[in-house]
Amino acid sequence: MHSFSRNLRQRATITLTGLVLFAFASLIFSGMTGSISIPLADIPAAINELLHGQTQTLASTLLDLRLSRALTAFVTGAALSLAGVMMQALLRNPLADPYVLGISAGASVGALAALLFGCAIWMVDASAFGGAVAVSMMLYLLARRDLRGGAAADGGTALLLLTGVILSSACMALVTLMLSIAPESRLRSMVFWMIGDLAGAPMRALPWIVLAGALVFVLRSARSMNVMALHAEAAATLGIRVGALRKGLFFVSGLLTASAVTSAGSVGFVGLIVPHACRFAVGPDHRVLIPAATLAGGSFLLLADTLARTIIAPQQLPVGVVTALIGAPVFLYQLHRLRK
Repeated sequence: MHSFSRNLRQRATITLTGLVLFAFASLIFSGMTGSISIPLADIPAAINELLHGQTQTLASTLLDLRLSRALTAFVTGAALSLAGVMMQALLRNPLADPYVLGISAGASVGALAALLFGCAIWMVDASAFGGAVAVSMMLYLLARRDLRGGAAADGGTALLLLTGVILSSACMALVTLMLSIAPESRLRSMVFWMIGDLAGAPMRALPWIVLAGALVFVLRSARSMNVMALHAEAAATLGIRVGALRKGLFFVSGLLTASAVTSAGSVGFVGLIVPHACRFAVGPDHRVLIPAATLAGGSFLLLADTLARTIIAPQQLPVGVVTALIGAPVFLYQLHRLRK
């Protein structure tokens, strides 16, 4: 038994170390790649200039511009993937993703309303975040009984999911209304926001703070999440505060989704396929799955955004298009493996 546990720890350590190295390699690759490429030999000098606050060469200037977008892509993908893990644990459904409860649709209503009225960028971001939080609070008020331990064991997750789907449908009706009455001059930016786009996304501290706080909470709850996933009906008798845990997962995953959607718009498939892939690779233990999915989600969206801005350079594609084109076949393959 001790040998088996030691082998699992060694496998987890090797996997997480590999994902950390892959994340750093993805950042370097993203900084090098673009309509004007930076040679690998120039990267150390460019990084040294950035560390000293100097951007005297073309390489350091390009790297400075690209790393800001790359870090935004990474934190957005990491937040969506972590929210996906939490949402799947909350609903006990491996097909759940961060958008399933309508939080993203609420952010879309807020952001598109601000874009429709020609508000400043910071007001668009604030409106998106406010819309996501408002839908989260509305969903909690409508389904708070379903977040209690007893309701969860008796099928409360289905009621919670249904409530989220209804709220999402109502929000999308408002989105369709705004798109239908939007003037031509603002329609393109509204559609790009709906698809998911990182062009011009500024580097902010708030998504990193939200991600760090969420990681602290969910890693401390990982053992309880394992127990709830395996023995939902008996979790309370085993000392797990199921109601408190489910409420915590609900609010923290909603906050992660709100911060991610505010940064990049509605980027799909990240919170669905990355937790699935990591579960196949490292197993269902949340103590390993949580950091693995966070690192893999950040790297996946970072590479998808690099592809979006280089595949038809100098033109750029919305990153949501790339994640959908990659995510749909990958998810179908995962479903095929799951059936087998």
